[in-house]
Amino acid sequence: MAGAAAGVAAVPAVAVGVAQGVTRARRASTTAPGSVTASKRFDLTAPSTMLLREVWLGGTRVLQSFAFDNTRGHLFTVQLVDGGLELPGETQTFSGSDRTADGDLCVTRLDLSGEILGTMYLRGFGHGVQIGVESTGSGSYLWTESHSVRTLEADGSYTGWGDRLARFEFANGTVLTPDSPAVAQHTLEAGVDRTTCAIDPVTNRIAVRCRVSGAYRYRLYDLADFTSGGRTALADVAQPADLQPGYSDTFQGFASYGSSLYLLAGTAYGTDGSVSPNGNTYVTCVDWNTGSVAEQELTKAGYSLPYREPEGMAIQIPDPASPQAVRLCMGFASTASDTDSRKKASVYYKDALV
Repeated sequence: MAGAAAGVAAVPAVAVGVAQGVTRARRASTTAPGSVTASKRFDLTAPSTMLLREVWLGGTRVLQSFAFDNTRGHLFTVQLVDGGLELPGETQTFSGSDRTADGDLCVTRLDLSGEILGTMYLRGFGHGVQIGVESTGSGSYLWTESHSVRTLEADGSYTGWGDRLARFEFANGTVLTPDSPAVAQHTLEAGVDRTTCAIDPVTNRIAVRCRVSGAYRYRLYDLADFTSGGRTALADVAQPADLQPGYSDTFQGFASYGSSLYLLAGTAYGTDGSVSPNGNTYVTCVDWNTGSVAEQELTKAGYSLPYREPEGMAIQIPDPASPQAVRLCMGFASTASDTDSRKKASVYYKDALV
């Protein structure tokens, strides 16, 4: 995962935005049960189609997650910052392990052919487990975890995990921290951590994954209400116990479309029982209204990729004029070659609804 970014120019120190601060919940999170109108869901048994395969990102570590600005036809990806980089405002370089522990992220903007259109950096935000994009008339606003907390893992290493959410406009060539004026931070109730989110661009809702009393839950909110501090969830469901039947669960991302929540889990080839060409990557569909599993399937999308680690999910609307034609997208990291461990990114999708 370590190494210098491929083909990315030095980042200038640029100030962006106006002061926004922390938006705290107007009240403790509550739930309005049965508030999600039933909709069609993606057929997880349908074949997957390639959108992008083996493209370079702004860094050389694994893709963590991604999301689309469907209006502009842009794809945004997030990775942990490469070791060996010195960003504007820093006085030294840091190792990849340091970047992981501190929760430092690299955001890349690409067009749908995979061409890099810009990069920015987030210092102290988290692990990049899942991101969302809110498309506005003025620009692309990213939703990410933020306020990274350094956490000791079972293997003795440290990882930074966010315990807040952040909203900010993508601005090429900038470096942000959670306290930057351009960043609006959003909190849940006290004691909740490991917060990440995804945007449903069809319904304009935000799905939030968080850890409550040690257990992961998913909450669905109206995006405008959540942004203004409202915390009445349209749904609140527990993470299912078995995301990878026959394997230890390794969570990798999520997406929300209509009345369904989609969860991605799996590991790279050669780890935790994942063997080419089948792997151990599963997609699970959960009903937002009941919390029950509607469907769960092994996916072989991108099975020929070297390394092939599942990373992130997103909803794509190829034509904003036809929002009923949607795609459930899955991300995968792969090595550049058998002898080159730098990582590339691929995206596959399903679009059959049932």
